Amino acid sequence: MKISTPQTIPKELPSPAWVLEEQLLRDNIALLDDLQQRSGAKILLALKGYALWASFPLIREKLHGCCASGLHEAKLATEKFGKEVHTYAPAFKEEELREIAVLSHHLVFNSPQQFERFSSKAKAINPDLSLGLRINPEHSKSPVELYNPCGTYSRLGTTLENFDPSILDHCDGFHFHALCEQSADALKSVLDAFEEKFGTYLSDLKWINFGGGHHITKAGYDREKLIRLIKAFREKYAVDIYLEPGEAVGWETGTLVSTVLDIVHNGIDIAILDTSAEAHMPDTIIMPYRAEVRGGAPAGEKACTYRLAGNTCLAGDVMGDYSFDHPLSIGDRIIFEDQMHYTMVKATTFNGIQLPSICILRENGRVDIVREFGYEEFRDRLS
Repeated sequence: MKISTPQTIPKELPSPAWVLEEQLLRDNIALLDDLQQRSGAKILLALKGYALWASFPLIREKLHGCCASGLHEAKLATEKFGKEVHTYAPAFKEEELREIAVLSHHLVFNSPQQFERFSSKAKAINPDLSLGLRINPEHSKSPVELYNPCGTYSRLGTTLENFDPSILDHCDGFHFHALCEQSADALKSVLDAFEEKFGTYLSDLKWINFGGGHHITKAGYDREKLIRLIKAFREKYAVDIYLEPGEAVGWETGTLVSTVLDIVHNGIDIAILDTSAEAHMPDTIIMPYRAEVRGGAPAGEKACTYRLAGNTCLAGDVMGDYSFDHPLSIGDRIIFEDQMHYTMVKATTFNGIQLPSICILRENGRVDIVREFGYEEFRDRLS
């Protein structure tokens, strides 16, 4: 795991706090840009996974734009990123279509019905708009069914059975998304299924979007194979290729820093923190996955074992059981690794708990507090 944050967290750092490490983000962007240059693909930032717009100036140096999941993300992409905007949603609202069409460069529909209902209207609003359809290749190796966009009864994308070739007169591209933090081998199996079902239509298109879930910046990812797959596909069908990773941008670029508020005992020592799995790290509950803790190990491996728990009334607000070399004390900092992607974008103020502050560790070693949250963010959400 990539770590550059000092082991000693500055005392003046607020808690809880997300801390983005600028150098680690720059390293990820450099890897993604190298892949762009060598493969000819165009990479977009998936805002659904990473939307810390204070860091966008660094990202837009290299990436081509953003993929948005609706009007609000399209507005954020336009206002704060300022390059291409590719918008897809499972369904669009008619009252939002005009603004989305004006903001977007690519507009991708989920079904032939949505395409037929809105494509002409969108094109009339923005004649330069490139229209596409999301495809469900009905093949995925997603490790968790909850995150499997091609799972049984999925609403995401159009299957071959439901495809209407008549839309091809106005359709410029296909989009598929079938991966979840997966390898180039997994992409190869998806491409095989995609070509088997839809290959006859691909040469008539201008672009194909391979979606997200490509774990490009993870150590051990076979980027050379991904480059070969992209180049072969581009040459075979003479189309532009887009990728839209979320986790690959924010992967291992920062932490969630929290503080021990109390330690209680009920069959096990329990450290209550000033953060929350439910409100600030929801994937630890719903995926589930186990977050790495700096200096921590699985229960029982080190001398002192604790259950790390959140500060809400939800009984299941628990991060997991971890062991440490030394006993924890009230006031100790607990650092959860890799908390930039699919965490900040999902955070809530459930139970009135305060959102973590947003901080950036600059490349020169300075820590900037970008945003702090208080009562008003909780109050103003609901009335």
